[in-house]
Amino acid sequence: MERKHFLKSLLVGAMSTPVLLSACGKEDDVTPTPDTTGGTGSGSCTVAPTETEGPFPTKVPASYVRSDIRDNKSGYAMAAKITITNSSCVPLAGALVDIWHCDAEGNYSEYGGTGMQSTNYQSVHFLRGRQTTDANGLVTFTSIFPGWYSGRATHIHVHVYSASGQSLKVTQIAFPEGTGTAVAAVNGYTKGLNGYTTNAQDNVFSDGVAQELATVTGSTSAGFELSISLAVPA
Repeated sequence: MERKHFLKSLLVGAMSTPVLLSACGKEDDVTPTPDTTGGTGSGSCTVAPTETEGPFPTKVPASYVRSDIRDNKSGYAMAAKITITNSSCVPLAGALVDIWHCDAEGNYSEYGGTGMQSTNYQSVHFLRGRQTTDANGLVTFTSIFPGWYSGRATHIHVHVYSASGQSLKVTQIAFPEGTGTAVAAVNGYTKGLNGYTTNAQDNVFSDGVAQELATVTGSTSAGFELSISLAVPA
C-alpha cells in the first residue's frame, strides 16, 4: 500500500527556485535483484516507493515520445538507462515510462513566472520525455545531468504506465553523493553546492533511498551514465 503522501510546500529559497514538499513513510527497503534477461524472473523485487509527482509534472506526457529530451539545454551529457520489472523481477516489456527533471539552473519547463519558480518556462518542454520499454524492460534517455534547487537533492521524476495507459507507479530517482560521485564532480554547475540539500535531509529521500538510488558513472568530460532498476506492481 502506498504510504508516502504529499503534505505541504515549503517557502521559496533566497534564489527564487522551487522548493518541494514534505513527505513521510516509505515501503520496506530491500534492494531489488531483477532478472534482466527477458526470461522468467527469479526471487523477489521490492516495489519502488511512491513519491509525489508535483509540483512540476509533465502536462501532456503522450506528446513527448522521444529518447533525446535535451531540447538544446546546456549541461553535462547524461544517458539515463531505466529498467522496469514486476515484483517477481520479470522485465516488463511495453510499459510507458515518463521522466522529467530540472535544468542546470534548477528550473523546470512548462512552469514558471510564479513564487515557486521565477523564471518563466511555461511555453517550452525541455527535459521531459516518454519511452516504451523493450523486451528487457529497458528505456534509455539522452539528457543532461540535473541541477538542484532549494530544498531538494538532485533527482529525476519517473511515472510508469502499463501498455494500456494504467498508472503503475510514480516515483523518483536519487543520486549518490559525496567525494568521488557525479554530484560532487558537477558541483552544482555555476551554483556550487553551498546550500545543497542532501539525500539524508531531503523531504522525499530522507527516509531511505534503497529502491531509488541510481548507479552513476562517467565524468564531466566524457559524460555520465545513470542506470537503475525499478520494480512496479504489475
